[in-house]
Amino acid sequence: MTKREFYDTPKSTFIMRFLWKAAGGDQYILDRATYSDQVKYMCLGGIILATGGMAGLAGGYAFFTIFSPKGSALDTESSLSIYFASIFFGVIWGLIIFNIDRFIVTSTGKGDGTEAITWEEFKGAIPRILMGAIIALTISKPVEIRMFQTEINAALHQEQIKQEQRYKLEIDSIFGKEIAKKEAAISVVLAQIAKLDSISNKRKADIAYETSNGDCKSKCIEFKRQLKSNENQIASLKDDPEYIKVKDDLAKIEANRDIELAKSKQVAGSLDGLLQRIKLAHQIAGFWISLFITLLFMAIELTPIFFKLMLTKTPYDYLAENRDELIKAESGIEVRYDYYKDNVGQEKHLVIHHQAQKLIYEKMKMTEIQKELTDFAIEEYKKREKKNIEENLDDYIKSI
Repeated sequence: MTKREFYDTPKSTFIMRFLWKAAGGDQYILDRATYSDQVKYMCLGGIILATGGMAGLAGGYAFFTIFSPKGSALDTESSLSIYFASIFFGVIWGLIIFNIDRFIVTSTGKGDGTEAITWEEFKGAIPRILMGAIIALTISKPVEIRMFQTEINAALHQEQIKQEQRYKLEIDSIFGKEIAKKEAAISVVLAQIAKLDSISNKRKADIAYETSNGDCKSKCIEFKRQLKSNENQIASLKDDPEYIKVKDDLAKIEANRDIELAKSKQVAGSLDGLLQRIKLAHQIAGFWISLFITLLFMAIELTPIFFKLMLTKTPYDYLAENRDELIKAESGIEVRYDYYKDNVGQEKHLVIHHQAQKLIYEKMKMTEIQKELTDFAIEEYKKREKKNIEENLDDYIKSI
């Protein structure tokens, strides 16, 4: 770099050069530009780097929420594998956003080189603004649910309890009718058994009374006969295949109900997802706070775009233009600006590629010369063949 007598550009540091690259600045030119140019591109790169870092943190927390085991919102236990996976995908996400932001900023021009942003400049930047807004939205939501994590966990726990109760009521309504039907059929048999048991107990008391008086003849024999008959009827009712089948069916239905009830906690725990947390964050924070957080990240994300549109031309820009013109001149490219208008009246540049045209001209001339030589060779060949035919006419006719 040539040392100037009137101004000595400060020497750049490694951090400055890294931030220049993040902002898409040309280190060769910035090392020769003014200090203000160096600071502008360093700050611009810093914003892009910060956005990528915030995207990485937000993405990491979002992936942590996705990968975490579902259960009670108050249960915060996680394994090391989940932490490593969240960090890995968070870094990947941050690099993706960093690269997109870098592309958005570097592809944004300076407009007309003045601080004012005209409608034409703004219209041309709309696609980049929309992309930046979408990126800001994806960053703000995970940060928002992290900011209100305590309140979200409490509200989510209540939602899980309510969901578990609703699921239990639904299970009871599904299995309740079948259970009631089976229990009704069983209760009829149990009522008969209870009636027979009552008679049996009475006969046992009668037999004990008669036996205690020492007179257990005809009456005692009758009581024993009735007791045995009752016990046979009770055994018959209990061993009835239909009764046994109803009891087995009831046991199976109750077992299935218990299984479904055990699942209710797991089903309620499935509410602990990213979408549910975002919904609760909106409810807890309210519309305005949620909007403020989103707008804050949009401001951070869109600042570099508007910043570049508002930049005035500085020595860096003129040096960059001179570099471009030198490269074009070295490559034999001539641009005549606003040379003609297209069908809709928009001014267009005429681009002339001198080296390409020179090569095309040489190829065309070589082709023309080759054609002339080919024509000449054919004519000479014709002359020689005619001469051979004149000298050996009979042989030529025989060959035909």
